[in-house]
Amino acid sequence: MTRSPDTTRATKAGRSPAPDGVRTPTTNVWHGADLLGTRGVPAERLRELLTLARARRESPAKSLAGRTVATVFFEDSTRTRSSFTIAAQRCGADVVDLSSKASSANKGESLADTARVIEAMGVAAIVVRTSRAGGAKMAADAVACPVINAGDGAHEHPTQALADALALDDAWNLAGSFDFGGKRIVIVGDLSHSRVARSNAASLTTLGAEVVFVGPPAMAPRSLGGALGVRVSHDLDAELAEADAVMALRIQLERGAGAMLASSRDYRSAYGVTQARADAMKPGALVMHPGPMNRGVEMDPAVADGPRSIVIRQVAAGVAVRVAALEAVIGSTAGNA
Repeated sequence: MTRSPDTTRATKAGRSPAPDGVRTPTTNVWHGADLLGTRGVPAERLRELLTLARARRESPAKSLAGRTVATVFFEDSTRTRSSFTIAAQRCGADVVDLSSKASSANKGESLADTARVIEAMGVAAIVVRTSRAGGAKMAADAVACPVINAGDGAHEHPTQALADALALDDAWNLAGSFDFGGKRIVIVGDLSHSRVARSNAASLTTLGAEVVFVGPPAMAPRSLGGALGVRVSHDLDAELAEADAVMALRIQLERGAGAMLASSRDYRSAYGVTQARADAMKPGALVMHPGPMNRGVEMDPAVADGPRSIVIRQVAAGVAVRVAALEAVIGSTAGNA
């Protein structure tokens, strides 16, 4: 039976609360039982999920035993899909991985229809990655089971942003407060195409940080600043001295960034996080990258592997956040164990 979006949202709104006091969000981007984005989500909601991620990292629970999670990736991915698979297995859930090559969407089926078919198989949640901005919400509107956005076009990637926040809290020894007041975070690179930057701009500013977007004018248009509530600059060196963290982004050639790039050498010279730039940062300042990384372009290998880097910590935080996300949207079969 095909549900109307209104009926589906009503069904989701009637779900039981998530475990450990994590309340079901009701904002327009993180609505019902779904996790679709970070923009517009109150700080309280973000901190609840991040607190759960910290707790589950320290004390894992087979909270989703007997449940099945479907990961539906219409876009190629290794890190995010593997991270969700590991997270689901850590919760005790079974996982069905559906790659883009195996999807019926390649045979003309709509994303909404694909989601309905997968839901009919009895899955507890669907994790969706798609090149279409807004695609995760389209899937969520079509089904009653919860949907998690694993990246939709150049729109949002909420679990990556939450993983970055968890990694920063750890690195800054904030003991789970997730209060980034007084911190300045520079995000440098291909901002035009970056869903990670959009989700981070929303979550980090909500948690109190000042966020600055930096990149070539074609990759960091001034219009992004007003739309996302951040400051935009085209001069990385001018921003480094006061930065508490610098996050470099991958140049997304598959989304057309190559046409904006004169050369990799010129980009590195103006916007790469080189060893010289890392040395110019203030004591204790961090460098980040959500991956995958073009070493020697966005960041020098010595910086990526150096003492300022929390790149590997971001990867580890991704699993913890996705454990929390799955528990929060599905609900626990293990109580508060």
